[in-house]
Amino acid sequence: MAQSMKSLVNTGELGRAIKRKREDAGMSLRDVADATGVSASTLSRIENGTGKPDADNIARLTGWLNMPMERIMSGRQLDGDGAKAVVYFPQEAMPDIVEAHLRADRNLSPETAKALSELFRVAYTQFSHPGEDTRGRKSRK
Repeated sequence: MAQSMKSLVNTGELGRAIKRKREDAGMSLRDVADATGVSASTLSRIENGTGKPDADNIARLTGWLNMPMERIMSGRQLDGDGAKAVVYFPQEAMPDIVEAHLRADRNLSPETAKALSELFRVAYTQFSHPGEDTRGRKSRK
């Protein structure tokens, strides 16, 4: 018999990202299902951490999230000191990038990383000015 292997997909990471974007956008599971082509029941299982999405669904969902697929793949190579690299796209929202870095920090517990991430998200929302460069430059379109 084949040995049980750890999943290469971090469904917890994927589920949190889906739920956050869905709730922030005021969308139901059915709305996300319509937008992604992934069934509402599969989305629910992924959000709850019990689903194991296939490659097609992973591609659809990371595309909808505008998230690099590598972020949810736990089979990534480690760098020289044993830490996993944080992967992101430049167009990703800053709170998502900061959250990824906080979760990757080995000095923080998952609970602390989550709390700091939420604090940053609230502060960023309150103090950021979308489309406006607070340093006096015009934003690029």
